[in-house]
Amino acid sequence: MKKKNNLFERFSNWATAATGSPAAFIVAMATVIIWAITGPLFHYSETWQRVINTGTTIVTFLMVFLIQKSQNKDSKAIHLKLNELLASHEGTSNRMVNIEDLTEEELDHLYKFYIQLSDLAEKEDDLTRTHSIDAAAENQKRKSGNRKPVKPAKDV
Repeated sequence: MKKKNNLFERFSNWATAATGSPAAFIVAMATVIIWAITGPLFHYSETWQRVINTGTTIVTFLMVFLIQKSQNKDSKAIHLKLNELLASHEGTSNRMVNIEDLTEEELDHLYKFYIQLSDLAEKEDDLTRTHSIDAAAENQKRKSGNRKPVKPAKDV
């Protein structure tokens, strides 16, 4: 794939890598130590205090946006990788692709399906056997020899 990064993308990648480095921590620590040592020189004045307060506030404010940009990109990449795994595996439910776009209530409802799946898996003798949400209840009924139909959880 050809990489076409705009200026902000390149700067964001560089800044997040640079600020997450040991060197950045050492520079930040040195700045605080130098500021603290110069306190007596400036008689612990309000200006002396404002220097560190203003500097750290500005850096923190800007870093929030860089960190969020990096998190958004990483999250999107992880979701795409997971979607590819779901889409390419024969035994998975394609309904799980892009579930990050569901509402919190819809995700909670789906979570209940997985609790039911977990409960059924606990009854399994074969740890390698897997099920989709759709087939879990029917497979458990068949494996247990139970003639009574198992009521599956409500569909999403």
